[in-house]
Amino acid sequence: MMRLSFAVSLLLLLILSGCAVNPVTGKNEFAFVGESTEISTGAENYGPSRQMQGGDYTAHPQVNQYVRQVGQRLAAVSDRQLPYEFTVVNDSTPNAWALPGGKIAINRGLLMELNNEAELAAVLGHEIVHAAARHGAKGMERGMLLQGAVLAATMASQNSEYSALATSGAGIAAQLVNQKYGRDAERESDYYGMQYMSRAGYDPAAAIGLQQTFVRLSQGRESNWLTGLFASHPPSQERVDANRQTAATLPAGGELGTERYRQSLAPLLADREAYQAYDEGRNALQQGDTDLALALADKALRLQPGEPLFHSLRGDIRFKQQRYDDAVINYDRAIARDSQYFHYYLQRGLAKKQLGDTSQAKVDLEKSNAFLPNAPAQEALGQFALDQGDTLRAKQLFASAAQSNSAVGQQARQAYIRLDMVENPHKYLPVSLALDRGGYVVILVQNNSGLSVTNIVTTLQFLDNSGRLRRVSVNVPGVLRQDEQRQVVTGVGPIATNSAKKALAAQVVQARTND
Repeated sequence: MMRLSFAVSLLLLLILSGCAVNPVTGKNEFAFVGESTEISTGAENYGPSRQMQGGDYTAHPQVNQYVRQVGQRLAAVSDRQLPYEFTVVNDSTPNAWALPGGKIAINRGLLMELNNEAELAAVLGHEIVHAAARHGAKGMERGMLLQGAVLAATMASQNSEYSALATSGAGIAAQLVNQKYGRDAERESDYYGMQYMSRAGYDPAAAIGLQQTFVRLSQGRESNWLTGLFASHPPSQERVDANRQTAATLPAGGELGTERYRQSLAPLLADREAYQAYDEGRNALQQGDTDLALALADKALRLQPGEPLFHSLRGDIRFKQQRYDDAVINYDRAIARDSQYFHYYLQRGLAKKQLGDTSQAKVDLEKSNAFLPNAPAQEALGQFALDQGDTLRAKQLFASAAQSNSAVGQQARQAYIRLDMVENPHKYLPVSLALDRGGYVVILVQNNSGLSVTNIVTTLQFLDNSGRLRRVSVNVPGVLRQDEQRQVVTGVGPIATNSAKKALAAQVVQARTND
């Protein structure tokens, strides 16, 4: 009871010490995540977030420069000064997102759907508010509070240490990008984003039309919108009406910047057909139609040879066809145009692995993993380490790759278990004990490894007739298939007294996978 009271008091102290004024809304609220943590979290995860979303758009650098100029114009009038950054992500899905600390991205696909600079300002202003009003930081705090509740329960029950925040690889980046904001956060971002538009000289009414367009598109249920912007920023007529009310309170007029937007985006907009061919080619490759995919990749390249994604698609097709030399040539061309995207190095490394070029494959795979920790690179590097006899390094790489739910993540998990089974068979083969009708000990072995296992040996601890503690080895015959349970008669017994029953214990001490 005293431990529970201490835990509750600790949580109350954290809550009382975490009060602060929101820099945008002026409201008092809890703020357990400090500004330095916001900024460092955003900075650390900005690169991995962009990598997993498609990498930076590089075909026309002037497009990025234009978006940065619009973003900084809005950031200059925001209620909170942060190290704001604005980047165009090279993906066709219409989307935009903000990380804590002011790291903001907008997808190429959304830029191609907007009509003017004021609509771009509406999108970027909305994302600026998410960062300035600490919406991402609040998501982090909700996780901390949840873990705080676990901490209280843990302290109350066993007073054990508890790690409040634990991340690995790019997991936190995925959570930050994909987090869904509540209705209050969306309303705040709409309202204050329009305030920023007006302060920066844009026509805030553009936010009304933009939201109306979003509502119409959401009703059409276009899949690329549903998986993009609408997944994290769901539109509604309520938001349209709220934007209209906000606009009525702001000075009328302001810039739309229609012609400036068209001129600045002209190089990107001119490539619309090329990106459509690329998207269709990528889909054809996923469906296994390499001939159609290749024709579409070649079409995209004819229209825009400077886009590295198009060269990479051609490389992926050749890889699928097991033409690894040709694949490497295409990945070389992609990297020559953009040397900062993990996928190109990953695929070139895997192609070189197939060609037996181990040293260069490792260089590419390590570089890919540095840009974005990813299961395919880690699994392949784990195989290289295993081939070199570095079991410890192989296990580390396989364990990291196994965190992925992908097929290659499952392969890595199995590879890890094969190695770990030698040292820790009990982790995968739990045992339970029972007594038969005659009071003799029966061992039940369960295979939870996901693999077939053989050469299983258990130790059985028991009290002999003289009361001495003894241990014997018990073999489990044959092969134990995955998810199979095996009953083994030990011949130890009869066990009659409570003290003898309490002394019983068993554990698998030896096993190997059957492959």
